[in-house]
Amino acid sequence: MSWQLLAAEGGPTLTGGDRGIVVVVAVIALAALAVGYVLLKEVLAAGQGTDKMQDIAKAVQEGAGAYLKRQRNTLAIFGIIVFIVLFFLPADGVGERIGRSLFFVVGAVFSFGIGYLGMWLATQANLRVAAAAREEGGRETAMRVAFRTGGVVGMSTVGLGLFGAAIVVLVYAGDAPKVLEGFGFGAALIAMFMRVGGGIFTKAADVGADLVGKVEQGIPEDDPRNAATIADNVGDNVGDCAGMAADLFESYAVTLVAALILGSTAFGAQGLLFPLIVPALGAITAVAGVYLTRAKVGESGLTSINKAFYASALLSAVLCTAAAFIFLPSSFAELDGPAQSDIGGNPAVIATIAVIIGIVLAGVILWLTGYFTGTEYKPVKDVGSSSLTGAATVILSGISVGFESAVYTAVVIGAAVYGAFLLSGTLFVALFAVALAGTGLLTTVGVIVAMDTFGPVSDNAQGIAEMSGDVEGEGAAILTELDAVGNTTKAITKGIAIATAVLAATALFGSYISAIRDAFADAANASADQLSQLTNAILFANDDPDAQGFIALVFSPNVLVGIGLGAAVVFMFSGLAVNAVSRAAGAVVYEVRRQFHDNPGIMEGTVRPEYGRVVDMVTRDSLRELITPGLLAVLAPIAVGFGLGTGPLAGYLAGAIACGTLMAVFLANSGGAWDNAKKLVEDGNHGGKGSDAHAATVIGDTVGDPFKDTAGPAINPLIKVMNLVSLLIAPAIVTLSIGENENDAVRVVIAIVAVLIIVAAVVVSKRRGTAIAENPAEAVANGAV
Repeated sequence: MSWQLLAAEGGPTLTGGDRGIVVVVAVIALAALAVGYVLLKEVLAAGQGTDKMQDIAKAVQEGAGAYLKRQRNTLAIFGIIVFIVLFFLPADGVGERIGRSLFFVVGAVFSFGIGYLGMWLATQANLRVAAAAREEGGRETAMRVAFRTGGVVGMSTVGLGLFGAAIVVLVYAGDAPKVLEGFGFGAALIAMFMRVGGGIFTKAADVGADLVGKVEQGIPEDDPRNAATIADNVGDNVGDCAGMAADLFESYAVTLVAALILGSTAFGAQGLLFPLIVPALGAITAVAGVYLTRAKVGESGLTSINKAFYASALLSAVLCTAAAFIFLPSSFAELDGPAQSDIGGNPAVIATIAVIIGIVLAGVILWLTGYFTGTEYKPVKDVGSSSLTGAATVILSGISVGFESAVYTAVVIGAAVYGAFLLSGTLFVALFAVALAGTGLLTTVGVIVAMDTFGPVSDNAQGIAEMSGDVEGEGAAILTELDAVGNTTKAITKGIAIATAVLAATALFGSYISAIRDAFADAANASADQLSQLTNAILFANDDPDAQGFIALVFSPNVLVGIGLGAAVVFMFSGLAVNAVSRAAGAVVYEVRRQFHDNPGIMEGTVRPEYGRVVDMVTRDSLRELITPGLLAVLAPIAVGFGLGTGPLAGYLAGAIACGTLMAVFLANSGGAWDNAKKLVEDGNHGGKGSDAHAATVIGDTVGDPFKDTAGPAINPLIKVMNLVSLLIAPAIVTLSIGENENDAVRVVIAIVAVLIIVAAVVVSKRRGTAIAENPAEAVANGAV
């Protein structure tokens, strides 16, 4: 197959009719926000239970709010610095620079806002779900409240992401892709910080609470005598709700950004509009998915949720197919873009198949992740059975599940990417097809966010019920069932988030090539006819515009170095995240032990633990741990790009995407399998609660906590942040590499400074102690050990 680079001059222009379509998309986005508001009112109208339940919920609400307020202040510093840097990066005119910087702020504010909404509403809803379980017909009511809580966040994610992109296209038209880079980068950067910080918080509190409460003291998970219990419940909201909501919003935004950048190159004006139409239709089908989800007598809650998901996905496929054939022409010659009459294929057919590939991928990932993490399937049952021989075999079997599932998931995602890529023999059309597959997956995001939020809301509802002691019998059984369902839905959404990240990153990789091509043309004063050969000559070390140029990319030693560095950064990032949880959890263990030691009345139930001390401690530790992973994500591509060049940076991105996919799935599914194996034993299997098997699965779950809720999910925004940084700095790298502004000394200095900052941050992180005990001797002296 002969791959051609598509040459384009300038951005597409929009007609009055085109602008009308964008206005309709913006109206649909606002309608999605209105539906979210209706769902919000419904959730808040539900009963709030007893005074004791409300007091516990209030403590969780205050802790979560305090954490996000401090996180906001921390992130504002990063935001100001990036805003200034973005303004001075190369762009076509001051208008683009201003727009890119301003919409960086918009993307960041939207991302944080979605995360805050997810946290705030979850802390309101968990109380109402617990209260609903006590009522007659409680199962249906509790599930409806929990899922519609997620529906509010899902509709807000869809609405804000779509509205932001539509406004940029309306204002900037053909120049929108450059401005959208800022919008996507703002969303991705804030989401990564919220994912890492929230993940460290939630798992430090969870691990610390489990180690002292379950393992050492033999008390239940949400026993009010455990000083870390409130912090654990706060963590569910700032990690699983705020972090995941921001993560899925940035996936939505970044996928749209990549699709719009590539679409304007491949399809002209239609390519700038169709990626907006697809998720707009997804917003409509998301409403159907949320309202279709309801608990039925005799049917598993997970089955009900899955049915609604598949129904909405099928409706999306039908509507998007119709939209493709109505909006797109049957030949490339009829497109509004540059002269493309020599390109074969039917744009409508290519777009339809690409979108359907993305929708089908979401369904397959849902089934595949559910199989490897669900309590009713063999993998989790095997992990549960291994608990009979101790914690070591539990850990080994969980790692095995993670490794195996990563292979299958990577193959499925790879097949989707490659299938979309094969839809055209022209590089940018093929890459646009990959991006369209991502937008197809986006049509399910509204329901996916609802599924994800359902998990921590159900988990917290059970915690409130157990701490208050006011929900017993059938009500407690209902909450236990919903918690188990939520465990699986959280794992499923992590799998789909990973697939979205890979599709977005792959599309952004294509956008990176486009940015390099344009930068080369500007630096070398090349004509449109010279673009293909020039790109291959500099990026791929080969002047052959055919496939041989791309083969040279893989076999070039400097590019292989870049691939290795990209994979290494994923490992380093994961290690930093897990290590951060370990340090912060150690602080929690010391503090909870100290409180039990100093106040015997806590265990007797006559003295109230110091919940606030643990919340404050974990807040400080988790926010402090944000710095090193954040600097690594932003500065590593800068060091590689300016130090080694554009080709090695392309290899770096490829290595990060490939390794990140496998690592994220491995971490998420190992953790999910361990968690549900523990649930399996707690349901009475293999000796039930209090048995040696239970203790073994608790240890496995403790190991899996930072895997599935900190390091694994944080890889999703990581690979997109690195791709967006590369996309933004590409013109500057090229400018300093060739042409009249060539300056190798400046490039080397930039690379060295970036490396030195990374090294210093890692060294400081490794030497860092914890907020409660800088050394074990102090902890012993205080009675903590």
